[in-house]
Amino acid sequence: MTMSRWQGEVEVLLLGVGSSGGTPALGCRCTTCTSNDARNTRTRASAVIRAGGKTFLIDTGPDLRQQALREQLLHVDAVLYTHPHADHLNGIDDLRAFCWLQKAALPTFGNRLMLSHIEERFPYTLMKPSNFWDKPVLELHEVGCEPFDFAGVSIEPIEVLHGKWPILGWRIGDVAYLTDVSALPPTSLPKLANLTLLFLDCLREQEHPTHLSVEQAISLATQIGAKQTVMIHMTHELEYHALSQRLPAGMVVGYDGMTIATGLNHDDECTGPEAPTMQF
Repeated sequence: MTMSRWQGEVEVLLLGVGSSGGTPALGCRCTTCTSNDARNTRTRASAVIRAGGKTFLIDTGPDLRQQALREQLLHVDAVLYTHPHADHLNGIDDLRAFCWLQKAALPTFGNRLMLSHIEERFPYTLMKPSNFWDKPVLELHEVGCEPFDFAGVSIEPIEVLHGKWPILGWRIGDVAYLTDVSALPPTSLPKLANLTLLFLDCLREQEHPTHLSVEQAISLATQIGAKQTVMIHMTHELEYHALSQRLPAGMVVGYDGMTIATGLNHDDECTGPEAPTMQF
């Protein structure tokens, strides 16, 4: 299946850039956990991508309600899931607020691994609605690695490896979001050509069996060659300023609330607390 990529503006809001434990980590007194800089406070990894007048939510971590209140997120057109680990799925109940506000079921996309976990662990989300306030109402759509169209926006699943698990990253237009990555299958690298923005897993200093370390993330980002790479899904071991000083040109550290808009006819813009200047 061949489909041209979305050519309009894409805006990304990082709801959270933390790992499964979040930052501050419970009981920890390290420099990151005791920092007064808001960019060192990290809720669990999730993002919103807006394109073509539609709002796509990537993952539903356990901090979704807090994130939505903080960012005044009141509408979601579809959910794009990466994988079924708790820090990316277990906020699924908070989707009921969007179903209530919209009085409609939410289209939900993922691979077979992802959807089987929803079916087995959260079967009540698939019931026909008698109302929309007491539980989420989801419409599951299984996808492979082929692009598909949603309301005029072309969306491309990108297969990545999370240890032995084949999971999904997502590309819309010239933006890709890849979390919980340990390796890229050879077939996925060409799908990441000509990116303006790449959001990339960057767990910690030491190597990890299911995530990229700092050096591995830098290496993969260099190989992909996006104009700008934003590091996400970080533990408290990585302090914002210290990591920022180490990254090569064209790579920055993400933070909760960071918003970046990119389009064909204007420069890319980044907003958030003390937003850094991004040059392409």
